Amino acid sequence: MEINIPEVLAEVTAAFMRYEKALTSNDVAVLDALFCNSPHTIRYGVGENLYGYDQIRAFRAGRSPAGLEREIFNTAITTYGRDFATANTEFRRTSSTKTGRQSQTWMRTADGWKVISAHVSLLG
Repeated sequence: MEINIPEVLAEVTAAFMRYEKALTSNDVAVLDALFCNSPHTIRYGVGENLYGYDQIRAFRAGRSPAGLEREIFNTAITTYGRDFATANTEFRRTSSTKTGRQSQTWMRTADGWKVISAHVSLLG
């Protein structure tokens, strides 16, 4: 079976943009749906290390929706075959002058593209 890389890239980009919209609008249901429901899913945040879907979900449920608006730039989305991809971006919250970085590892599942690992950090 031939892999259509532009098609796969479009799928992952759409999932990434869906995540971005859900993040900035605090749509917790969509954010939960985009993370893989597995005890092996990891999210390292600016001030928290979350191991497993349950911890990630609890973090999202308890997070304040204030100050989530941001601009993203230098986004690079790369596919590795049909079922695996990475998404990396820089961001700046509208309420801050600091630049942040976000990386995600995406995997195609029976339920669509899911984040299996994520990392968020701020520069100085």
